[in-house]
Amino acid sequence: MADIFDVIADGTRRDILRLLLDRAAAGERGTSVSHIVHELGASQPTVSKHLKVLREAHLVSVREEGQHRYYSLSAEPLDEVDDWLVPFLGDEDAPQYAGSLPDSAAHAADVVGRAAASAKYAIENALKKLPGR
Repeated sequence: MADIFDVIADGTRRDILRLLLDRAAAGERGTSVSHIVHELGASQPTVSKHLKVLREAHLVSVREEGQHRYYSLSAEPLDEVDDWLVPFLGDEDAPQYAGSLPDSAAHAADVVGRAAASAKYAIENALKKLPGR
């Protein structure tokens, strides 16, 4: 399997992932290849080539219905990217998702979230160093 960073380094593949994310957020169960072609303004062979790379990296799943294929985002492999980025994020880079929370609750949520992400990163790295893994 290709390195996840190599896969997402391509702008067209990132555009496809963003489109699938937006469609999933809108309640779509999948997006057809023809819709992706139309939205991106790319050729069908180009989109198919990129979808194959995304499929092989397990970033998308495909559902076949007759002659049509519907693609959906599978974001789990992006956890590797998230894990890699966590140590580099400083407080000034923290996303502000909790805009509607009181300041003290937003701060607490930020601290707990960072601690959980950091612990996950540390545990996974420690487990990788164990014999037999």
